[in-house]
Amino acid sequence: MGKGKRHWLLKTEPSEWSWSDQEANGGISKWDGVKNKQAQKNLKSMTLGDLCFFYHSGSKSRCVVGVVEVSREWYDDDEGEGAVDVKAVGEMRTFVDLKEMKGDKGIDKSFVLFRQPRLSVVPVEDDVWTKVCELGDGFVGDGRESSDEES
Repeated sequence: MGKGKRHWLLKTEPSEWSWSDQEANGGISKWDGVKNKQAQKNLKSMTLGDLCFFYHSGSKSRCVVGVVEVSREWYDDDEGEGAVDVKAVGEMRTFVDLKEMKGDKGIDKSFVLFRQPRLSVVPVEDDVWTKVCELGDGFVGDGRESSDEES
C-alpha cells in the first residue's frame, strides 16, 4: 500500500531566506542546511508533491506566509549534506501568526510546532493543515478564485 501525500512546515528566518526570495528565485529552491537529526529525518520522509507551509521564524515574524511543494526528494548536495528541492505554490491570502495558531481551539496543543519550537522541519497533521488554511483564507494556487465565494 502506498502512502498518501503528507504535509510539512519548513521554518526559515526571513533574513536568511524569505518568501520573497523563494518567489524571486523562479519559485524553486534547495532546502538545505538542516543540521538537527530529527529535522533531517523529516526531510528524508518527504515525497514528491507533498505540500509544506513556508514559515517565517525569528523575533520579528512568526507566521505561515506561503505554501511550497516538494519537487525533488532527499539527495546529497555538493556540500556533502542533504537537501530537498521545493517549488513555490502560492502565498497565503492572510498570513497566519503563531499566536493565532496557539489560540485556536481547532489546533491540537500536541502540534509539533508547539511542542518542539526549535525544530526547523515538522510534520503537519491533516486536520492542522486544514485549520491553518482556514485561518489564512487559503493560499494563492489552491484552486479557489477568491475568499468571497459563498453560495
